[in-house]
Amino acid sequence: ERQKRNFLATLFLSQGVPMLVSGDELSRTQGGNNNAYCQDNEISWLDWTMTDEKTALLGFVRRMIDLRRSHPTFRRRDFFAGRALHGGDLKDLRWLKADGHEMSDEEWEHEHARCLGMYLSGSAISDLGRHGRPIVDDDFLIVFNAGHEDVVFHMPSIGGEPWRALIDTREATGVAAERRLAGDDGYPLIGRSLVVLTRAAAGT
Repeated sequence: ERQKRNFLATLFLSQGVPMLVSGDELSRTQGGNNNAYCQDNEISWLDWTMTDEKTALLGFVRRMIDLRRSHPTFRRRDFFAGRALHGGDLKDLRWLKADGHEMSDEEWEHEHARCLGMYLSGSAISDLGRHGRPIVDDDFLIVFNAGHEDVVFHMPSIGGEPWRALIDTREATGVAAERRLAGDDGYPLIGRSLVVLTRAAAGT
């Protein structure tokens, strides 16, 4: 079930249009067949019988949809530049190691690196609003642990409000335990999990 939450969270936190097939929100897999239109059998049928697992996953999908709908950070029109925008100092995107420091080009080549964070600055969105003003959103920190071992991810040393945990795929509901982290505080990630943290945009 955690693997399903990881997949769905990654889908809704990605740029572009999320492609959700009817039944994905209820654990329907079609046995991996993505061209099942001509299959009039269990491969393409949708079982509407609700179980505790299906109800929990449906609630998680609703939470992810609401998060995406509520925050323009996840609905940008342009690709990330990885550099400061609007003449400021904050990059729109930073890739972070588990120690909270920004990754270098060389560190992308380390095959042992299984945990990384993606810092999205809410005050470095290139889109303009209806009246031509820059769009400002909250900051987000999305942390991935692709390894099987637990990892403690340390908050980046980027000034601003404390981080607040929102989503943690270790939980059946996807709702993270209430906690606030600042400075070099660490967040424990279990293996094969994803966590979303947020705070008010730095510099606002």
